[in-house]
Amino acid sequence: MPHWSETARVAEERGDWDRAIAVVGAAAECYRTDYERHNAHLWHMDLLARAGRHVELAALGQRDVHARRRLNRLLYEEGRSEELRQRARSGDGGARYLIGRLVGDWNGSSAEEMGD
Repeated sequence: MPHWSETARVAEERGDWDRAIAVVGAAAECYRTDYERHNAHLWHMDLLARAGRHVELAALGQRDVHARRRLNRLLYEEGRSEELRQRARSGDGGARYLIGRLVGDWNGSSAEEMGD
């Protein structure tokens, strides 16, 4: 029987996001001393982003910094500045930094640019 990670990789290569996410998610645990489980957690966040699952990442991001960071990066990569602005307005420092990058200000956005 193949290791769970091999099963997940095969599903990922086929673009079977539901299967890959389920398999990796079952092994994933954040902030574990077991590096394999922690790496699975980071992989899980990446799979959710690559599958375009913004809602799931946002829900997880309420309590998980890795989900929050991955969602912000996904929104940045997609050029979704208004959603990043909304997240920044609600206190998300990572979103504020990425908005600064989107508008060309590497030091972060001014309050006016943020819409405050």
